[in-house]
Amino acid sequence: MEAFDTILNWKLKRGSHTFPGPDGGTCINEAAVVAAGFPYRPVRSVYDMPACFSRPICTLAIYLNDCSSDDERQHLLPFVTRLACADTAEVEQQREAYIASRIRYRLPFREGLQILEGALAIGRQADGPAPEEVTTRLEAVQQSATPSTPAAYSSKLAKIKAWFASAV
Repeated sequence: MEAFDTILNWKLKRGSHTFPGPDGGTCINEAAVVAAGFPYRPVRSVYDMPACFSRPICTLAIYLNDCSSDDERQHLLPFVTRLACADTAEVEQQREAYIASRIRYRLPFREGLQILEGALAIGRQADGPAPEEVTTRLEAVQQSATPSTPAAYSSKLAKIKAWFASAV
C-alpha cells in the first residue's frame, strides 16, 4: 500500500493546469498522462491526450473531474492508471454508446463513477504500470514543481498593479 501513497496524496483539481503544484494539482487526465510515463502536459481536451488513451473514457473522466466537488473528485484517483486503454474503433464506439446511453444532466457523482467503471470494462484493459513506477513518476513531477510562496504572490501582485498603473 505504501506504493500508492503518492497517488493517494495527489490532489485532483478542476480544469487544466500549466504545471502541477507540490501537492499534485492536476485534473485526472493530466495525472494519468504522467502515470502512463509521458511527460507532463496540460490537458484542455481529450485531443491533448496521447493516442493510447480512450477518447470516450477520457471525455467522461474530464466531465466527472470538472463537475464534482473537491472531495468527490479525489474518488477518481484509483482510475488514474486505468485510462490508457484505447482499443479498436469498434470498441471505442461501443464505449461511447455505453456512456451516452447512461449519462444525463445533473448526474450524481457516484452514478458517474459506475458509468466510468462500466466503460472501462468494455474492450482492452489498461496495462497498468507497477505502483512503484507510478509513484516514482508522480513524485518526479511534484519535485519539479515550484512551491507557491507568499513572496512569489506579492511579487506577481506588484507586477499586476504596475501594469494597471501604467495603463491609466
